[in-house]
Amino acid sequence: MKIVTAIIKPFKLDEVRDALTTLGVHGLTVTEVKGYGRQKGHTEIYRGAEYAVSFLPKLKIEVAVPANEAEKVVETIASAAKTGQIGDGKIFVHSIEHAVRIRTGEQDEEAL
Repeated sequence: MKIVTAIIKPFKLDEVRDALTTLGVHGLTVTEVKGYGRQKGHTEIYRGAEYAVSFLPKLKIEVAVPANEAEKVVETIASAAKTGQIGDGKIFVHSIEHAVRIRTGEQDEEAL
């Protein structure tokens, strides 16, 4: 089992969710996060004062999938989230040792 974690631009969420649903992925977790990388933030003007915004809003999507589906999920997220501009995000894949569905007690791949 693998967990695919993607950091994407917020306005790409619907496209990514629709692409994953088409792929057959029926569950994901979305968290609002802030971060910076090569994009390095930007400056804004608020009430006449200019200030630097170092951390930009992003979304973190986490999807648990069987190991044999992880690469297809990565490709699907990358394709749906890509704008071609700096700050499109990153995707990470981690191994899952054990999973349990709390309601039914199902374990590992049955719990996904």
